[in-house]
Amino acid sequence: MANELSVAVLGPGGVGGLLAALLSRTGHRVICLSGEKTAEALRTDGIRVRSARFGDFTARVEADTELREPVDACLVTVKHTALDAALARVPAPALSDGLVVPFLNGIEHPAALRARYRPDRVAPAVIRVESTRVAPGVVEHGSPFAEIDLTGTDVPRPRLDALADAFAAAGPATRVLEDETAALWAKMSFLAPFALLTTRYGLPLGDVRTRHRDELTALVEETAAISRACGGPADPAQALARYDAFPPSTKSSMQRDAEAGRPLELDAIGGALLRAAERRGIPAPVTARVVDEVHPFA
Repeated sequence: MANELSVAVLGPGGVGGLLAALLSRTGHRVICLSGEKTAEALRTDGIRVRSARFGDFTARVEADTELREPVDACLVTVKHTALDAALARVPAPALSDGLVVPFLNGIEHPAALRARYRPDRVAPAVIRVESTRVAPGVVEHGSPFAEIDLTGTDVPRPRLDALADAFAAAGPATRVLEDETAALWAKMSFLAPFALLTTRYGLPLGDVRTRHRDELTALVEETAAISRACGGPADPAQALARYDAFPPSTKSSMQRDAEAGRPLELDAIGGALLRAAERRGIPAPVTARVVDEVHPFA
């Protein structure tokens, strides 16, 4: 990769739109892939970002409904519920040698992507950010932070480093992690209890961690046991401390999807967690019950 990268962004929503705008602002070529209506809005008006951390600005991007040429990397920033349909916009022959960089919840998507694209070019990423698309091409970045962990078991390290350098220069604090399994399970261990309980009760995190503390603790402990069995990190006390440090009004993206009547990533989060528990023979009765109770909302 040269210093200036060509980057496709599949799904320029809250996360994808923010990354597309930041990368474009620092001189990289960015091609957003979306439906025709969104693509037309992006071609005409660019991406407008409102952010206390990165400033208010507009970035010009290219936009299309399908990838038609090789790029250095394709960021996959759609929700898991839209993944299969969205990937039709990124034909493997067009992507060629480019990295596939999924910013997706869950732990099962890397294997699915490696079955479709070059296995040694799939570089899973984790992002910690609160960023929302409020209209096509308009993104509000609400958190005072944006942090990226980039990994990829078989991806050549220079490719990961070049992309990480581009992210870091654009704004988000970025690091390359050697252990893909640990990186994905670290996010899953935090996300699953938070997403499942805030959605189950329709309450922000502050109410969940006080009114449903025992249930939260049980979910955290079950998730940690599953993570440990799968080769990931396990620190229930640290997870609970992180929840306690968040603002009480914090909502999960799954909860926001439920409130808006959008499809839920229940299978990618709760379903994947239970499948991992079953494979490893780890009992997870509280997780199974909560997932079942969330199903009517899905």
